[in-house]
Amino acid sequence: MELTGKVALITGGSNGIGAAAARRLASLGARVVVADVDVEQGKLVADEVGGVFVRCDVTQPADSAEAVAVAVREFGGLDIAFLNAGIGTGCSLGDDFDVETYRRAMAINLDGVVYGAHHALPEVQKRGGQIIATASMAGLMPMPGDPVYGANKAAVVALVRALAGAHSDIRVNALCPAFADTNIITPLRSTLDEIGMPILPVSAVVDAFMSIVEGSGTGEAWFVQSGRESEPFGFRNPPGPRAADGSRLEAAKKDPISIALKES
Repeated sequence: MELTGKVALITGGSNGIGAAAARRLASLGARVVVADVDVEQGKLVADEVGGVFVRCDVTQPADSAEAVAVAVREFGGLDIAFLNAGIGTGCSLGDDFDVETYRRAMAINLDGVVYGAHHALPEVQKRGGQIIATASMAGLMPMPGDPVYGANKAAVVALVRALAGAHSDIRVNALCPAFADTNIITPLRSTLDEIGMPILPVSAVVDAFMSIVEGSGTGEAWFVQSGRESEPFGFRNPPGPRAADGSRLEAAKKDPISIALKES
């Protein structure tokens, strides 16, 4: 994919993976909108890459709408929406469960992707672009230590796969890194060091992100694991329904829910 002149919006763009992705895209000629609640750092990143900054709280739909509007107003459109903002949860469903912590994590990690995709979709469709959401390995495998985080990241993966099936005119994919060297692992870093868990350099995550950007696939969830080459995770197809006589239903090969909605 030729990136010169392409326009990218990055939520959570002030730090970590988002900031590194902004630098990589800008170095390849893309115009970047850095969206974040961290105004000071966000402006520094935007200035560094020759882009623009917009304050964006992804839990607020109006902020996502404004971030997309800034991309269109400043650069004429939107080709890549990288919905990357996220936080750790840090609580289980046991005695340490906290409702406000739960709601904040779901609001940022899941609602933020939903709102971002909703508002980016019309503009990305105009240019045949793509939406990439940061999920996690926790969305592909059990994460007993933070089940709420695993739940919202698994939901992001499911959302991406469904959107890809619903919109053939754009590409929609998920980026699923393991523990990367960002602020989100700060509370876990000493434990990860103690058990010898490898911590991914941010550059490795951005390499996988660029493989998605420059690729041709859609509906994919790219894992990023230490010591492995990143690629789309291979989902096993679930068993489909059968008719009363035991034969396979032809509609099951497609999307029965969408078919039913269209026919209702």
